[in-house]
Amino acid sequence: MYTELFYRIALNKTEGLGKSTLKRILSVSGSAKNVYEFPETWRRSLRHSKRFDVDIRLTDKLKALAERELQLMERYNVKLCHYLDPTYPQRLKRCNDSPVSFYYKGSGDFNPARTLAVVGTRNATSYGIKSLTKILNDLKDKNIATISGLAYGIDTVAHEESLNLGMPTTAVLGNGLHTIYPATNKPLADRILENGGTLVSEFDFDTGPDRMNFPARNRIIAGMADAVLVAESAVKGGSIITAHIANSYNRDIFAIPGTIFDDMHAGCHDLIRRNIAAIATSGQDLLEMMNWDTDSAPQAVQTQLFPELTEDEELVYRFVEGGKKTIDEISEHCTDFSPSKLAGILLTMELKGVLVALPGKSYGTGV
Repeated sequence: MYTELFYRIALNKTEGLGKSTLKRILSVSGSAKNVYEFPETWRRSLRHSKRFDVDIRLTDKLKALAERELQLMERYNVKLCHYLDPTYPQRLKRCNDSPVSFYYKGSGDFNPARTLAVVGTRNATSYGIKSLTKILNDLKDKNIATISGLAYGIDTVAHEESLNLGMPTTAVLGNGLHTIYPATNKPLADRILENGGTLVSEFDFDTGPDRMNFPARNRIIAGMADAVLVAESAVKGGSIITAHIANSYNRDIFAIPGTIFDDMHAGCHDLIRRNIAAIATSGQDLLEMMNWDTDSAPQAVQTQLFPELTEDEELVYRFVEGGKKTIDEISEHCTDFSPSKLAGILLTMELKGVLVALPGKSYGTGV
């Protein structure tokens, strides 16, 4: 009677159901519809868990809420990206607190080859704007997609300059997709969509831009990126929170240095001083540290046993082929790979279907 999308939205609106519990239930059930139609399956898997007392029922209230959300999505051409979808951002999926699903408008390309999140103050100075513009210009031909939050200041510059340079860009909102906040960025949001970009929101369609939403928004920005560039920031603020979240996700952090006489640069300096961020004075700094300063075309592989793998990927595959391996074990085996390079290799191999991400930050072979 109901579609899979309907059941997914109903699950999202079920109160008292944590993300990790729901992901486990969905993994066992295989679909949102099965969660409701075959509850004994997931209840068996939770029997010895503290989360066994969860109550998932399709009440009249949930039906009404899900039906209304579906109507709004259809009316405004909004789609849902779900944890079970192959299009779900694989980088974000590795984060323990990743959303079960999120809404989006636009292309929905969530797994580009290279992704850079750009964050910074809403009160951007001319120095911050010029510095960010310079760095993005250095990166324009390197097949890099940008991610930011569509806020005033640095976020706006990141999106606008990306569009000017022909770089794909995604905006992650801290409110529902019924409106654009700030309203002055509505033309920018339209331009993002017109140029093949995407607008993303974890929040229900008509959720307002409450300040409590933005930390949650920031974790998605960090989780979807390979690296985060803090362009300009005071010691406290959303961009510093994003940098620390990204650091907890084992992402590479970069910060643009500035004058010591302006507090607006103190946040970047503090990240650098604490060895959380590397100094970024040009795009070349990012390209070298991220190993992005290479031809994007696939390299020839010597062996014919794995014609779809690069030499580095084959090294990882042969190690994992011997049995399930954790990221730490793979890192210890592949000593020449930096954490960021290894993360990129693992993601590429997962997208190729050669490796499969397993619980406990482990990998197994997918072929």
